[in-house]
Parts: sequence; C-alpha cells; structure tokens
Amino acid sequence: MKPFLTASDYKTIHTLILNLPPQLKGKEVIQLQHEIKSAEIVPDGQLSPDIIQINSYFEVLDLETQRLMKFQVVLPHLADLKQFKISILSPLGVAMIGFRQGMTVEWTLPGGRKRLQINQVDNPIRSTQI
Repeated sequence: MKPFLTASDYKTIHTLILNLPPQLKGKEVIQLQHEIKSAEIVPDGQLSPDIIQINSYFEVLDLETQRLMKFQVVLPHLADLKQFKISILSPLGVAMIGFRQGMTVEWTLPGGRKRLQINQVDNPIRSTQI
C-alpha cells in the first residue's frame, strides 16, 4: 500500500525530519522517511477528504482487540494525548498518515504488530477528490 500526501504535507514532513536533531531520529522517523519517499504526492486541494493528512481526525479499530480509538494527527509541538492529539512522529501517526478510510493497515506499534482498520477520517478543510 502506497500512502497519498499533499504537496504541502510532504514538504512539512520532509522539513521536519531534516531539522530534527540526530538524537531524535529514531525508528519512527526512519519509517516516516521511508513512507514519504514511497508516497504519491498530490497537489494541494486535490486529495480525497477520506485520506489521513496532517491535522486529520480519524477513528481506527484494532481488529484483534476490537478497541476503537479516536485521534487527531498533528505536528510534534501540538501533540497532547489528553486531547487525543498524536504527533506525526509517533508510531501510530507514522502508520496512519496518507491512508484512506476503509483501509486496513498492518504496523508494528509499541504493543506489537497490529492490524488497524481506518473507520472514519475527518479533515478540517475538505478538499476535492482525486
């Protein structure tokens, strides 16, 4: 599965990674670099609104435990678990960015390998579908 990113999200994530101090470039950052390199880049305003982007709200179901989770994926300085805002650099943020509502994503998270179904995606600014 190849993720989809808007041109501005690609640029934001790429710049974020480039500017991280070396001690913060762990496993998730390397995985995120790989994901954005393999992503299909779409002009801003042309990405389907059911694809997780920076600032998207999403609902995901752990298919093993049936646990339903709701989060917003944000830039690191805005992350706040009490408000259910996860960093794009977090394991779940890396796993979800660029994928579409209805998809099942397999990813290794701190709790082990997970199969996660994206049930709902809501983007603050709706864009035109590709």
